[in-house]
Amino acid sequence: MAKKVIITCAVTGSIHTPTMTEHLPTTPSEIAEGAIGAAEAGAAILHLHARDPVDGRPTPDPDVFFQFLPRIKQSTDAVVNITTGGGPTMTIGERLEAPRRAQPEVCSLNMGSMNFGLFPVLEKYDDWKHEWEKDHLEGSRDRVFKNTFTDIEEILTTGNEFGARFEMECYDVGHIYTAAHFLERGLVRPPLFLQFVLGIMGGIGADPENLMHMKRIADKLFGDDYEFSVLGAGRHQMSLITTSAILGGHVRVGLEDSIYLKKGQLAESNAAQVTLARQILEGLSLEIATPDDARAALGLKGGDAVGF
Repeated sequence: MAKKVIITCAVTGSIHTPTMTEHLPTTPSEIAEGAIGAAEAGAAILHLHARDPVDGRPTPDPDVFFQFLPRIKQSTDAVVNITTGGGPTMTIGERLEAPRRAQPEVCSLNMGSMNFGLFPVLEKYDDWKHEWEKDHLEGSRDRVFKNTFTDIEEILTTGNEFGARFEMECYDVGHIYTAAHFLERGLVRPPLFLQFVLGIMGGIGADPENLMHMKRIADKLFGDDYEFSVLGAGRHQMSLITTSAILGGHVRVGLEDSIYLKKGQLAESNAAQVTLARQILEGLSLEIATPDDARAALGLKGGDAVGF
C-alpha cells in the first residue's frame, strides 16, 4: 500500500510579522482558530509558536501557549508540535519553557547554528504596525541563530524525558549529518522525522536539485529509518511540496512559511493553504494521512500523553 502523506501546518511563527498580512494569527484566539481550521482541512500535525497578544512579538511564555493549546486539543485530534526554535533572540532556557510544561508529542528542533537572513523583506515594506518589527528584521543582518551541539543535546535530553519525538529542521546538508551524529549517540531513535527547509537566506537554496541532494544524503545515512518532509519558504512553498510528494515525502505548509496562496494572492487562512496542498496531493493520486496515521508512521506517544 502506498505511503500516506502527512501534511504539517505551521500556523504562525517568528519569521513573518503582522504588518505583512492581516490574515496571520497573532492572538491566542486567532492561533487556536487557525490551527483548528487547518486540522479540519486535513493537516495531521500542527506546528505552533506563540505571540504576545499585545504587540504580536514572538514569545516563549508557556502561559500564552496554554491560552490556545487546550482549545486545540479539545477541538481536534491533530498532533501538536511545539517549537523549540522560538526565535533567534531567545535563550535555550526560554525556548524550552513551553515544551517542558506542555509535553507535546512532537517538538521542532533546529539542527545547527546559521545566519538567518530576514532583512530582504525590508525592501518590500515601509509601513510597520509595531516598532519592534523593522528592528527585528534589520537585526538579522548581524545575528546568528544559535543552535550548537550543546544546545541540541539539551533539547533532545529534555524532550526525551517526556517522550517527545522531533521534527528535525535541516536548513542545509550539514544538518543531516548532525542528525546522524545524534542518532549514533542514541539521543534520537528511528524513524527520524527530517524537515528539509529550503529557501531561507543563509540556508540551502530552494531548488529541486538541492532537495534531491538532501534526500540522497539522508538515504545514504539512514536508509529506511527516516521520514522526510519539505518546507519551501515563500513563493517556493507549493512547488517544493509537490516535488516532495513525488519523491515519496511529506509536506509542510502554513502562514509561518508563506503568506501567499499563489502568486499575488494572499492566503486568507492556514486552512486555505492546507486545502490547496491537499488538492495537489490528491491530484497526484496520493492519500492524505490522518493524525493517527502520522502517529503510527512517526512512532508518537499519543495525544492522551501530553500535558495540556
